[in-house]
Amino acid sequence: MNQNTASSNRTAMGIPGLVSRWVILLVIALVAFYPATTSAQSISNDDIKAQFIKDWERAKAYTQEYLNAMPASKYSLKPVDSIRSFSQQMLHLALDNVLLTAKALDQPMLFGKRDLEQSSTAQTKDSVVYYVMASYDFVIEGLKKLDAGKLGEPVSLFNMDISRAGWIAKTFEHQTHHRGQTTIYIRLAGIKPPQEKLF
Repeated sequence: MNQNTASSNRTAMGIPGLVSRWVILLVIALVAFYPATTSAQSISNDDIKAQFIKDWERAKAYTQEYLNAMPASKYSLKPVDSIRSFSQQMLHLALDNVLLTAKALDQPMLFGKRDLEQSSTAQTKDSVVYYVMASYDFVIEGLKKLDAGKLGEPVSLFNMDISRAGWIAKTFEHQTHHRGQTTIYIRLAGIKPPQEKLF
């Protein structure tokens, strides 16, 4: 077909012919991708709850590895004087695991109003391990008891209204942050920190 013939065919087809070709191509594309969009599964509140439990159990095991890696004699280690010790970092993590999730999980506060970070009797390795593991158990057991249908309900804390699921996710982020901060403490103690535990 020469160039003049192709040009005259396009002219003969006109706008309606081009539009109908595009409509046909669009319909073919939609039909081709339609099964992919209809077969996608939605995620339920029960699925979200199950994933939360799985992630918190993994986080507990990972934090336990950090606690075990640091020798008891180094729990008071501070990279510089103006920041928390290893013990205080982990106790802060434990306190906020409880504080930030208690209302979201409809659970009473586990440690009361005790300031574990400043408590001289809470700083030993045995005490820190106890409080940290208890805080993870608090969240995990609370999640197991929680009606998954309530995950979207707003909970007011610190003058903020955030869903129960939001508070649980924010607490997870918080514990990840503070555990991560202690990596440098372990390295300064001359120890290789635990490998990442993403799954």
